[in-house]
Amino acid sequence: MFNSEPLTERCGALLPTASHLCIGVSPFNSYFSTERLTALAKWALTRFEQCHFFIPDTVAAYTLEALGYTPARARHKAARQGQYVHNKVTTALRSLDVPEPQRLIFGMERLDDQPRYRELLAEATALFEQNSAFHAACIDATHWVLDRKLPPGAEPSEEQLRLAVRYFLAELPLFADSGGICGGGPSLFVYHTRVAFLEKFYSGELPWAPAPGQGFLVVTESEARQTDTSMLGVGG
Repeated sequence: MFNSEPLTERCGALLPTASHLCIGVSPFNSYFSTERLTALAKWALTRFEQCHFFIPDTVAAYTLEALGYTPARARHKAARQGQYVHNKVTTALRSLDVPEPQRLIFGMERLDDQPRYRELLAEATALFEQNSAFHAACIDATHWVLDRKLPPGAEPSEEQLRLAVRYFLAELPLFADSGGICGGGPSLFVYHTRVAFLEKFYSGELPWAPAPGQGFLVVTESEARQTDTSMLGVGG
């Protein structure tokens, strides 16, 4: 049902030893129906020892703010949509008789309690603030995201990019070491879209690099019936 392709040659070399998948689920992306989430979970659980789902729920408020929502309204909308997506993933896992499905789901509240996540977020944030090349790469990735949310022909302002990049920075630790964060060993992050920033990241072309044993897998349906590939963030 699914085709999988390592994002880079390095990711491909990691595939035979990977024991864990981290599946990114974007909160405002209609691609992630309950049916598709169920199929993804079944595919992952039958091929790898462990899998977790990552939902960047509350941080979606940063992108909503960049699109013009007030901070309070953005937080409310992100929280409501995040809970909706958590429920869909939980339903998908329960349909596969997964016990305690919540243990396989990481939202931002749970991540904030993970020392490895906090460590990597601090690293990424410091590098973003201090390294011009990394700063530019993160802003370019955020620009790519906002381009798909703004009216045709509109360019994101510096202020919009400043607001929205916080979402991207919050995701970066999962791209860098999802196995270390989730406790899953050698790991591949899973998403259905290729992202230029991540191709450079996993190819060693940026000032920051993934942990040893961390890769990225592009997973798409064989019949390619993707109805909507828009996203608020890059991964999840």
